[in-house]
Amino acid sequence: MNPTVPKEAFTFLAELKENNHRDWMQEHKKEYQRNEQALKKFYGSVAEGLSKNDEIAKMKIFRINRDIRFSNDKTPYNVHRSVSFSRGGDHRRGGYYLRLEPGNSLMAGGFFDPNTGDLLRIRKEFEMDASEIRKILQQKDFKKAFGGFNQEYAVKTAPKGFSKEDPNIDLIRLKSYFVTHSFSDGEVFDPNFKENLLYHYGLLRPYFNYMSDVLTTDLNGVSLL
Repeated sequence: MNPTVPKEAFTFLAELKENNHRDWMQEHKKEYQRNEQALKKFYGSVAEGLSKNDEIAKMKIFRINRDIRFSNDKTPYNVHRSVSFSRGGDHRRGGYYLRLEPGNSLMAGGFFDPNTGDLLRIRKEFEMDASEIRKILQQKDFKKAFGGFNQEYAVKTAPKGFSKEDPNIDLIRLKSYFVTHSFSDGEVFDPNFKENLLYHYGLLRPYFNYMSDVLTTDLNGVSLL
């Protein structure tokens, strides 16, 4: 039987949102730990599914504790549970992400806040030729699932060294290159949620293959590995 996301985990998170303090968490610690065990089994099953068509090097379960040192929001706990799956090998780039939260669950994939070198390489590629990435973004199933790149993280006009008149400035101005797909609570609790999630992760593979090729070669197409 496939591991699933228990409804109790969402009930707990909804109650935590209303009682986001340490005393309440201490009183419900056993409930939290029981949910975490069930979720960890589900995450492991997802990683196993991904590994059938990809190489997963690392699964990272994000802490429920928030880093509040530099935040105006001093609530100590996240009200969602999140996990990421990193691809293995220098020739494989990109990563998979999942957030589980009552009324706000989503999967994401791509390149969030890439390092300076990778970001410049991506922008230079799109400046030179964006036809291939646009073909991927316009692919019917990809576009239906994701729409396009998340536009939240971008410079206002053009990055230094690039023209704001560039025909591909809509891509070049981005600071992250990832897509998302939201799931209703009903979809999360569905017995086939893992398959639904893996389907959406699978749609990312042509994008990952293309970006991996970009990030492991120079602008002349010569391998950097």
